[in-house]
Amino acid sequence: MRQADLPDPDQLALRIQRGERAAVAGGLNLLDNKLPDARRRAARLLALLSAERRLNNGHLIGVTGPPGTGKSTLVCAMIREWRRVGKTVGVLAVDPSSRPELGGGALLGDRIRIKNVSYDEGLFIRSLANRNQLGGVATEVWPMSWLMLACFDIVVIETVGVGQTEIDIAEVADTVCYVAQPASGDAIQYLKSGIIEIPDVFAVNKSDLGAPAQKTAAEIGRSAPRQDRHEEWDYPVCLVSAAMNTGIKPLLDHIKRHRSFVAEAGLLDKLRSRHHAAWVMRLLKEEFGTFGLELVGGMAAVSERLVQHQTPHFEEYEHLRQRVLSRFQSEKQFSKFTKKEHSDEQATV
Repeated sequence: MRQADLPDPDQLALRIQRGERAAVAGGLNLLDNKLPDARRRAARLLALLSAERRLNNGHLIGVTGPPGTGKSTLVCAMIREWRRVGKTVGVLAVDPSSRPELGGGALLGDRIRIKNVSYDEGLFIRSLANRNQLGGVATEVWPMSWLMLACFDIVVIETVGVGQTEIDIAEVADTVCYVAQPASGDAIQYLKSGIIEIPDVFAVNKSDLGAPAQKTAAEIGRSAPRQDRHEEWDYPVCLVSAAMNTGIKPLLDHIKRHRSFVAEAGLLDKLRSRHHAAWVMRLLKEEFGTFGLELVGGMAAVSERLVQHQTPHFEEYEHLRQRVLSRFQSEKQFSKFTKKEHSDEQATV
């Protein structure tokens, strides 16, 4: 995209808030553009959307679990139920990074599975590679999910399979749903490795298998106690069958109940603010490293700034990024000057 073709963020924000699919696609493309002018426009766009869409609106839901559990099929069944009751839905399907000729990815699969609603103004699906990041969630997911939250009632982030280090979904979503399948040792091993700290709701898919599904649900229920979690929440384990379309509504009721629980406890805005700050830190650290953060005061100072400042986190991120770049440039100039000074001294000697 040439600079002259970049959209005006003020006009784009208005169109996104009206729920125009073309505007949503254009906004997501802008967020994925790394040109300097595109970054400035993207920061402006997100600031407008976050100012208009208060922190306590919408519902960000993360769906994760080991490969082969039927996450995509379950998400499609969830979408059908949400659309049946009039909820608008945006989906970010995070694929493992792979060559496109080797497979269609989650986006192609989802479009095939939900062909009966393939052109639905209340539904938008975007596929995104995780770009080989260990956390299972690409860095673009945070701003993209917030953009989609500006115009959809529900935003679902479907991630690649989880592991001990793949816990970033917990730093994006309001509610995390972990999907397991019967007779799979993977589910229990993942839970024992620390993933038990992540989900708010558990779904055992393929419950039509009967006793194995009930056994897996019982094993999850007996898993190690959670640390640093809300004692008032019961962490339900739901038996569902995406293929048979059973148990979907009770699962969604529990997911909705979790959002109500967090909101009524006054935790939703704090949760999202903490998530935003965590992602600003992650983006800065991934781009500039610890050294770059030290140039603007270090991790502790940046964290405190993010907590105290009322500026939208998207604008604050771009501001901090420009400060780091400026300091890098200053350090580079200083280094060149000292090298020249040292060279002159050597020549004199």
